Amino acid sequence: MRRGPLMPVSTLGRSDRVRGLWLRPMRQPAELSPADADLASAAAERVVTTHRRLAEFLKAGLTLARIDAFIAIQLADLGCRSCFLGYRVPKSPPFPSHACLSLNECIVHGTAGYHTAPIVPGDLLKIDVGVVYRGWIGDAAWTYSFGEPTPEVRRLMDVGKESLRRGVLELRPGNTYIQWARTVQGYAEGECGFHLARGLGGHGYGRHLHTPPYISNVVPTWPGEWPDAHAPCEPGTLVAVEPMIAIGTGKTVQAAREWPIRTADGSMSVHYEHDVLITDRGPRILTHGLEDLPDVMAG
Repeated sequence: MRRGPLMPVSTLGRSDRVRGLWLRPMRQPAELSPADADLASAAAERVVTTHRRLAEFLKAGLTLARIDAFIAIQLADLGCRSCFLGYRVPKSPPFPSHACLSLNECIVHGTAGYHTAPIVPGDLLKIDVGVVYRGWIGDAAWTYSFGEPTPEVRRLMDVGKESLRRGVLELRPGNTYIQWARTVQGYAEGECGFHLARGLGGHGYGRHLHTPPYISNVVPTWPGEWPDAHAPCEPGTLVAVEPMIAIGTGKTVQAAREWPIRTADGSMSVHYEHDVLITDRGPRILTHGLEDLPDVMAG
């Protein structure tokens, strides 16, 4: 992923680090002009179009490298580029892929080369597409099953999507970001018994991939753990919100100087992410077209 002027520690996947801390301070972005909002929408639409084309392309037998090459072609065709390719964070090499391709127990930040075997029926692939279009970011993830998933995995996928939908409704003026976390955690963990990945969350974005606020998917457990928890949802703010949920545990593991982040127990995981513009009238989902995509690919 491309380094912006700031990077949330949480996105590095270090589950033992404090969520919500920033490597470098940055002021909250100014409220969007109508022209800026149109460009942000156009960037988001290119992400949706890429996912739509992926849904027609994906099938068992493909490798992650082949999928990443396909994504690169689509981005060029749409007049944008990856905002992930070459992205840098401390103590890690530049991100080597056009998209994050995370298979099964890999919950986020999988690269095109970390898993070289072809996809087989029963695999579960998270694809996070991030673009730059005319200076504006679009960033959204969806989860795809190859062949019919097991009942447990199907339920995990449905809970992931529903937790995202319920959480987005909380992103409105008068609310604070902790209400997002209460809703998402209350549903995914409290009602459904799955586990949100600790140390990972959503973020503001705009002309940079990561800006304030940091948006945790779980409520803080001690004072100061999540400084943005009680920040107001202000009109004109762009946020990328993204529940990452596993069957067995919220703990993650990550090898030194490598990007992929895996569930600590090897259990299956899902990742769903929408781009949202907070308006005076409530949340406007810029990537809503993802909701209409098929999520079971040919096995």
